[in-house]
Amino acid sequence: MSIELITIMMFGSLFILLGLGLPVAFSCGTVGIIFTALLQSPEAVNIVPTRIFGLMVNYLLAAIPLFIFMACILERSGLIGEIYEMVYQWLAWLKGGVATATVAACTMMAAMVGVIGASEVTMGVIALPQMLRRKYDKYIACGSILAGGTLGILIPPSVMLIVYGMVDNSSIGQLYAGAILPGFLLATLFAIYITIRSYINPKLGPPIPKEERLPTAQKIRLLLPIIPAGILVFLVLGTIYLGIAAPTEAAGVGAAGAILITLAQRKLTWKGIVQACENTLKSSAMVLWTMFGANIFVALYVMVGGSQFVTEVLVGSGFNRWVILWIMQLILIFLGCFIDWVGIIMLTIPIFGPIIRQLGFDPVWFGVLFAVNLQMSFLTPPFGYALFYLKGVAPPEVSTTDIWKSAAPFIGLQFLGLVLCMIFPDIILVLPKLLFRS
Repeated sequence: MSIELITIMMFGSLFILLGLGLPVAFSCGTVGIIFTALLQSPEAVNIVPTRIFGLMVNYLLAAIPLFIFMACILERSGLIGEIYEMVYQWLAWLKGGVATATVAACTMMAAMVGVIGASEVTMGVIALPQMLRRKYDKYIACGSILAGGTLGILIPPSVMLIVYGMVDNSSIGQLYAGAILPGFLLATLFAIYITIRSYINPKLGPPIPKEERLPTAQKIRLLLPIIPAGILVFLVLGTIYLGIAAPTEAAGVGAAGAILITLAQRKLTWKGIVQACENTLKSSAMVLWTMFGANIFVALYVMVGGSQFVTEVLVGSGFNRWVILWIMQLILIFLGCFIDWVGIIMLTIPIFGPIIRQLGFDPVWFGVLFAVNLQMSFLTPPFGYALFYLKGVAPPEVSTTDIWKSAAPFIGLQFLGLVLCMIFPDIILVLPKLLFRS
């Protein structure tokens, strides 16, 4: 059977199963096992547990549940609400200031939690009712939460970059350093867009009344939550950048730090710990099962010559290397509409990674570009996770269609951020070069 026909049959079967509603993990695993038996032999299926076990014992995987647990604990600490109140009082005097404060709070949370669920749900509960009560345009209100919340998957300690670095064999520390400036670039683009639109049409985002604004002395006191937040960020990111700890150790220290912060605020309960553990178990299982299933699929495809086939199609096409890079980005955007980020990493990076190196691109640069691109997948219908997170906590008057419409301009801004990072590579590379000079 030709590799072209194998490609059509394998990926065609995968998308059929996804279209039928089967989760990515089991869709990939099912197709991988069936085609292993058909293309190799039924006995070859015995190799599958060996490959999965090899992935299971990877030390870096332990960082994933630890970071997720840290986010679950912080969600119960009240620190997120305090940070929002702080930026709210400092920025809400601007037109569109409450929405801008939401983006700023999400950016600060992203530097602590590494996942989007906590930001989307918490801001949906805290900020959305407040913006709607102040007669904010519902598209600006929802869009600021959706876009700000997705920063958690890009800004370190990003769980996505841990999985990417493990699959691509790239330095997670350098990926973390490279993702900082693009994350703040996107946050700045979101804030500028909200501010410009609100100043053009003040009805979209009215400032808070003067009588609700606190005096400067009280605003300064509201800065106190920055201290525990800053300590937590240093425990996680500072230890990685200084070479004190690897990502897994840093994740453990961060989880312990989150527990101590919550304990110091007297908000740590046994029920909260149990719920955090349950949420961690569910989220980690989703990530790991997807990794296992996609690993089976990709391993077979590479074994039958799929990686070489894709390389010959792209590199042998005669296209300029930048055209090939754009083809990859468009493939990722398309896949992001239907498959979760773990599946996309496991399906594409074993194939794209060697091509990127062959074309002479920096693998760390491409890894951060990948994360910026995949950030859009959380907002793109029909399966954007952020859309469903927000809908789950939004008031009844905010429909699913409203949430989808509110995401559209921010998807455009994320695409603009992707283009800027491609045109100006130093946005990504300057910090890795500075922090990891040999």
